[in-house]
Amino acid sequence: MSKVLVIAPHPDDEVLGCGGTVRRHVAKGDEVFLCIGTKAYTPEWSEEFIKERVNEVERANKILGVKKTYFLDFPSVKLDTIPQKEVNDALLKVVKEVQPEVVYIPHGGDLNQDHRLLFAAALVASRPLPNSTIKELFSYEALSETEWGNELTPFIPNAYVDITNGIIAKKEAMSAYKSELREFPHPRSLKAIEALALKRGSEAGMEYAEAFMVIRFLWSEK
Repeated sequence: MSKVLVIAPHPDDEVLGCGGTVRRHVAKGDEVFLCIGTKAYTPEWSEEFIKERVNEVERANKILGVKKTYFLDFPSVKLDTIPQKEVNDALLKVVKEVQPEVVYIPHGGDLNQDHRLLFAAALVASRPLPNSTIKELFSYEALSETEWGNELTPFIPNAYVDITNGIIAKKEAMSAYKSELREFPHPRSLKAIEALALKRGSEAGMEYAEAFMVIRFLWSEK
């Protein structure tokens, strides 16, 4: 059994990026933890919306089998207003508590600045120090962010996870995020999610897959 930590800038990024993979981890007995970096806030969003977002996270977690969720509660789309060290320290605290072997983080070239800044913080929190438990570090793609991001930092996958048995759970978990789900042809639609999974699967001889970039893979004697 391994401990897995998924770091998501916003609620639903974990489903878009690795929802099917989370289901596979849970199915094989791994413990999966989720860390959400930001939250909605007033007056930009209503109190009702903010409460519903928390409920959506809980519903999606139940579908995927996430054991525990950590909320850093930084302001959504305003992560650049927070000192980077503060973000680093908050994320490092979670990593130290969970002590994961496997970590999934957003892509560093995503359009949204929250994604890029949390990626940077995740690299700091996942440094291969002698006492680190992290052996595998991957970045995932998030529809409506990765494909619209900086072409100078492209997402070039070199790892694939077969989610043929998990595509239904992935779509059900995304359906729990009613506030984020859109109608096709928007990329955050169920049809687009399935289309990307089919495309990634075809790249690796699978029916449905999620793709990742390997940032670090360590095979130590310990």
